[in-house]
Amino acid sequence: MVASLPGALVAFRALVSPLLIWDAWDGTVSNWFLAGFIAAFLSDVFDGIIARRLGVSTSRLRSADTWADIALYVAVLSSAWLVHRERLLALGWPFALLLASTLVSWGVDLLKYKRLSSYHPWSAKAWGVTLAIASLALFGWNDTGWAMRLMIGVGVLSNLECIAMTFLLARWTHDVPSIVHALRLRTAGAP
Repeated sequence: MVASLPGALVAFRALVSPLLIWDAWDGTVSNWFLAGFIAAFLSDVFDGIIARRLGVSTSRLRSADTWADIALYVAVLSSAWLVHRERLLALGWPFALLLASTLVSWGVDLLKYKRLSSYHPWSAKAWGVTLAIASLALFGWNDTGWAMRLMIGVGVLSNLECIAMTFLLARWTHDVPSIVHALRLRTAGAP
């Protein structure tokens, strides 16, 4: 029963995601939105930690985690577009660069591995934290200042690291903490 907790946290995140869009559909968000987002973010923080501690961090679970992350942040982006479109448009090129680097990263993964990578590097964890802070600032205080700009910068750097890791690693693998670790795996003849 305890071993299924990481999978339940991943499923929870995927299930909350469309509810966030539903709450934002009318151009506003309720207090539920922030509570739901925080709960989903915490599920993202703890699913991997618990999975590794229980020894159930499988490639299938890590792939599901990647898809749940995508569902959550596509929901947040969609909600931001519904509620704060003008603020997103004001970010212009930096935001476009973030979206482009994300799409390129996914495209490189799909071309090479026929599926998305699930590296979950430290840079992606930092991006997740900055995404959470920027989302709370945007939806809680209508602020797109330093938190949003920091999130964009960290996101672009994380995407560039993931692209480089995909070029380095011959086969799909999961849970590679950094480009340094990818280089070590390549040198050792691993994936």
